[in-house]
Parts: sequence; C-alpha cells; structure tokens
Amino acid sequence: MQKPLIALGIETSCDETSVALVNSNKEILSHLVHSQIKDHKIYGGVVPEVAARAHLSLLPSLLRQVFKEANIVPEEVDIISATTGPGLIGGVVVGTMAAKAMAASLDKPFIAVNHLEGHALTARLTDDAPFPFVLLLVSGGHCQIMLVENVGKYKTLGSTLDDAVGECFDKVARMLGLPYPGGPEIEKQALKGNPKAFSFPKPMLGQKHLNFSFSGLKTAVRQTIQSLQAVHGEALPPDVFADICASFQDTVACVLYERVQQTLSWVSANNPNYQCFVVAGGVAANKHIRVALQKVCDDFNFIFYAPPLRLCTDNGAMIAWAGLERFQVGLRDSLDIKPRPRWTLEEIKGAI
Repeated sequence: MQKPLIALGIETSCDETSVALVNSNKEILSHLVHSQIKDHKIYGGVVPEVAARAHLSLLPSLLRQVFKEANIVPEEVDIISATTGPGLIGGVVVGTMAAKAMAASLDKPFIAVNHLEGHALTARLTDDAPFPFVLLLVSGGHCQIMLVENVGKYKTLGSTLDDAVGECFDKVARMLGLPYPGGPEIEKQALKGNPKAFSFPKPMLGQKHLNFSFSGLKTAVRQTIQSLQAVHGEALPPDVFADICASFQDTVACVLYERVQQTLSWVSANNPNYQCFVVAGGVAANKHIRVALQKVCDDFNFIFYAPPLRLCTDNGAMIAWAGLERFQVGLRDSLDIKPRPRWTLEEIKGAI
C-alpha cells in the first residue's frame, strides 16, 4: 500500500494562528489553533498590527508542538502549504514566509493556498463532498454563492454588495454592547429571544440576481435599538435584548434561505449535474442558519454538507488539505509568489 502524503498547513490570515498536519487519507494528525480574541477584544475588532506581531511570536512554538503531537519530524512532510491571501497582509506575510523558509530548507514543494479555497474544500476533508457542488461562502469578510467544478475552478453567481454576513453580525453585536467576536454572542442571546418579535427588512428579496446586501438591515437594527433605548434607557430589558438578537439572526437566515432557494432553482434547471450544496466559512457555524440551509436543500433534493463547527472558523487543517488537493492535481508554486491581501477564487490556478 502506498504511503499517504502528509501536508503541513499554516493559517495566519486574520486573528487565529493555526498549524496542522493532515494526510491524503483525510486524517488530521495534529491541529493547533491559538485564538487572539483576548488581544483584540479591548479594541472591539481585529487590529492588523497586533495580529501580525502575535503570529510572529506564536508560530515557532506552534510548529514545534504540532510535529511533537503528530510524532513525526519535519523531514517526513511531503508538502508545505500556507495561506498566501486574501487576508490582513501582515499576518499573511508571516505565515507565507515561514512556509517558504521551511520548504526551501527541507527541499519540499510549496503550495500557496487561497484562504477562501481552504474554506471551500473543507467539506471534502470532513465529509467527502464530491465535485461539482454549489458553495455558499459566509464569513467575516466574504459572502458569495459559487459553482465549484473542481480544485481551483470556481464561478461566482452572486456576492455581497456591501457588508459580509459575519461583518454584519459583528457590527450589530457592537451596537448592543456585546463583546467581539459578535456572531457567537448574538447566537447565544438569540436562544432566549423571539425571532418574530421585530420585523427587520430583508434586502433584495425577490430580485432576479443572486447578490446580497446587509447594510440596510444593519441600519434598521441600529434605528430599532435607538428607539427602544429612548423608551427603556441605555440598558435594554433582557427579553427585549434577546428578541433583537433573535429577530436579527432570523432575518439573516431568511435572506440566505431565499438566495439559496433561488440559486438551487436556477442550478437545477441549468446544471443538473450539480446535486450537492456546501456551506463554509465562520458563519457556517451558526446553527440557526444551518437549519435554514438544510431545509432549502431538502426542498430541492440537494445533499447538504457543512464542516464540523470547529473547522468552520479559520484553521490550519483546511490549509493543509487544500494544499494536498492542489498538489494531487499537479499544481505547484514558486517560492517567488507574493502574499496578497486580495485574491478572488476565480483568479487562482485550477486543476490541470
């Protein structure tokens, strides 16, 4: 039997410093994530310079530890991959340069991974999701619907015209005085509230295109909070507070449901070979949104895939796996490749 390939993945695009070792049998040999939430919480969001310095400080010890936990030495790794974009450029530079240095010193192939492709391919690592599939990528910085034909072969059907979903969650959380990151905090509060207590606008519902907009929803929530504070004071009653969270979360779920419903209707009519749907990115960890997406997939007889909650947010395992996927279809990268703060999925090289 052929020995499985082993990939090292390094993820430093935002506020998680993560490294992982994954093999081609889809086994996660070791996986470490160091969250910088405490470092950024006092600022109410991620500070790029603080994040980059933390990555630089944390990465050496995490690399030593990941090899120790997997009980292998660096020379046993077959490829070395790192997030090379998109992301906060300081952090992306730290991870990419570390991976390049290791690849050069160990004489191993280097794979430059697009962070978004890492998210997109995670369901193939965890659930064997087959190509082709429809992808909903929802995170702090991204919100888009795509057709995924193969490794590196993506077609955008719709994307956000303003705020990403995760960004909207964070901004609403800040309005309510909830700590960063806002998504999990709103989800927690929403469990205690009535999702139909407030009727917030659902931007672009019923329109023929597949784009998203969340700025109007964010503004409506702010106005509702201000009007309620004029009545109740700065500190809203707990039930009202929970109702706002539940209603906002449900509105987002309804918008995503409608857009995915429209997408699957179009795909079913025009691309019948697509029968699978994948949701990926940090917002995919929201259970209320997962339920809505599962329902619309059931309605159209699409197989629904969502990564485990721990692999929805940024992590090294997805970068290692994406590196393996790219390597196995013949893709390699030069050590001259530059880190990129912006890098769309449609710009990356695809399967040969």
